[in-house]
Amino acid sequence: MLLGTNGSGKSTLLKLMAGLLQPQSGYIKPLPKLGFVFQNPDHQLVMPTVGADVAFGLVEEALSPIQVRYRVEEALDAVNLLPLIRRPIYALSGGQKQRVAIAGALARHCEVLILDEPTALLDPDSQLELVAQVQHLIKSRGLTALWVTHRLGELDYCDGAFLLEHGKVIDQGDPQRLRLRLMSSG
Repeated sequence: MLLGTNGSGKSTLLKLMAGLLQPQSGYIKPLPKLGFVFQNPDHQLVMPTVGADVAFGLVEEALSPIQVRYRVEEALDAVNLLPLIRRPIYALSGGQKQRVAIAGALARHCEVLILDEPTALLDPDSQLELVAQVQHLIKSRGLTALWVTHRLGELDYCDGAFLLEHGKVIDQGDPQRLRLRLMSSG
């Protein structure tokens, strides 16, 4: 997980890593197949239905219709949304929209999943459910994930953490040690 106060550069760093922003100086090596999940899923869900939105990211892969259907169904099943494949996007809850965005990344067989405060707009129950589900997905699929958060409770679900301040990593390592550092400074 990547931690830091508002304005510390967390979202900017993720956008640089994903190639959504270009660095003003230096060079960033492009990551392998990358899935980016925005804080607000309404900023990335573009198609009218759940299934169509997940399939949208596969356009560049030149897959057959059968392959697209398989990948869409597999990804939606992984986030427990397969029964909603024909549901209009507007009829989804915030947590369901986040899971559709994650399914879009999974359908593309991304190797790295970057999540920019995906629980920020969710109620407390949905927050924990999403965190636990993503943790299960990355472990079961062997993915790498970088999760931006300011919620210290989410540190219980990660293997390591980085603390960012003014665009620089000022500490990294054990999530519980970083939690204590943040709690004692706040």
